[in-house]
Amino acid sequence: MAEFNEVYQRALYYDIVFNRDVSGEVDFIIEVYRRFHDGQMPTSLLDLACGPGYHARDFARRGLRAVGLDLRQEMLVLAQEAAERDNVHVEWIAADMRHLKMDTPVDIAINVFDGIDCLLTNDDLIAHLDAIAANLTPGGLYLIDVTHPQFATLGHYAPFHYSGSRDGVSVDITWKGESSQIDPLAGIASTEVEMRIHDNGHEQRLIDVAQERFLTAQEITLLARCSGKLAPVAWYGGYNLNLPFNNSPDARQMIGILQKL
Repeated sequence: MAEFNEVYQRALYYDIVFNRDVSGEVDFIIEVYRRFHDGQMPTSLLDLACGPGYHARDFARRGLRAVGLDLRQEMLVLAQEAAERDNVHVEWIAADMRHLKMDTPVDIAINVFDGIDCLLTNDDLIAHLDAIAANLTPGGLYLIDVTHPQFATLGHYAPFHYSGSRDGVSVDITWKGESSQIDPLAGIASTEVEMRIHDNGHEQRLIDVAQERFLTAQEITLLARCSGKLAPVAWYGGYNLNLPFNNSPDARQMIGILQKL
């Protein structure tokens, strides 16, 4: 598995761009769990590729057990600082999500904002699904959130632009999808990522290349079947229980819900 690209490693700048209120998304995650567990509330959540831990921290604010996992220690340092400001407790784990081992399983695991894309091979993905299943409670759920295929496929990868500012620092990030180098056999896009930073009068420009695996709903289904430990039970087009995964203008994401067998 490739290391996260350098843009991701700039934890503070990443947070300036992507920090947001995720309470509505966490509401959705909880309601999905309740839908498949006769109204029972989840008591624990694992936030994979968590970055600054937005979802884990929101879960913890609700008095529930939260765990955040990321490969990058600098992201977890930032996440812990934010948790201390929020006065919440989150368990942080610096680990590879293909080889996760936890002492206590969780009710639900989530992998949001294309976090699974860095797993580039089928072997990587199956090992990851095996690891997730091993760390879920019986009947536990795994939520996978990736960009809707109408915006990101091997044949069409639209550019994405994100920006943010805080305390005299402004950051712009552009995924230059239109110029990606595509490997059609592997299903991998090599995409130039540009970060422009204006930090209290100092300017910086960072160019890097991110490798991303594009997944379809059918691929996720087959990979889960190869694992033999998880099965898809629902698909959504966004964080809305009434939004199906289809080609409607409102469907901006592909959210798959897998359940432990």
